[in-house]
Amino acid sequence: MTLFERIIARQIPAEIVYEDDQVIAFHDISPKAPIHVLLIPKKVIPRMGEVQPSDVGVLGHLLLTVPLLALKLGVAETGYRLVINNGSDGGETVPHLHCHLLGGRPLGWPPG
Repeated sequence: MTLFERIIARQIPAEIVYEDDQVIAFHDISPKAPIHVLLIPKKVIPRMGEVQPSDVGVLGHLLLTVPLLALKLGVAETGYRLVINNGSDGGETVPHLHCHLLGGRPLGWPPG
């Protein structure tokens, strides 16, 4: 089981800010911005490079959840960044697709 599967199964504690039948969102333990939440599909998809056509429903739901979560976290009006890492060069550290929702301060470009 990945770290995220263990959080979904409640084997590891997390500060959960949103959950439904398809996704879960919780605060990152090493935040890079005042708001740094991970949004994860409960279905295990290792990374974007392994997405299948059958994953369209869960990925659509994941993306449609982002603006609701941004509103709840107070960054919908000021703006936020959504990041999905893929592979080691992309910064992926857990092999379970997830989105980083970052906000609460101006975010520079290009990212590091």
